[in-house]
Amino acid sequence: MELVNQNVLRKDNTLLTIMHLTQLLSYAIGFGGFIVPLIIWLSSRKSVEGMNEHGKAAVNLQLSLLLYILISIPAILLLGLGILGLIGVAILGFVLPIVNAVKASNGESPSNFLTIPFL
Repeated sequence: MELVNQNVLRKDNTLLTIMHLTQLLSYAIGFGGFIVPLIIWLSSRKSVEGMNEHGKAAVNLQLSLLLYILISIPAILLLGLGILGLIGVAILGFVLPIVNAVKASNGESPSNFLTIPFL
C-alpha cells in the first residue's frame, strides 16, 4: 500500500498577489484591509507555498500602520507633525501592498519597509 503525502504545498502566486491587494480595501470601501488578508492567510497558510511569509508580512504591515496612526493622532497637537505622519502612513499603506503584490507575483519575498515584526 502506497502512502500519499497530503502536506504538499502548491505554488499559487495569484493568491499571494490577491492577498496583498486586498489590503487596499480600506481605501476603497473603508474597512476590510486587515480582516480579509488575515482570513486568506489563516485559511491557506498550510497549503500554499510562501503564504505564511507573505501573510505575516501583510498582517505586520497593517498592525504597524495602525500603531503609526495611533502615534500620529496625538502628535497633531505638536506643531502639526502628526499630519505629516498621517500623510506618510497613507502613502505607505497604499504603496507597500502594491510593491508586495508585484513581488509575490514574481515569486520574491515581501518587502518589510518600516514594518514592525509583531508575528
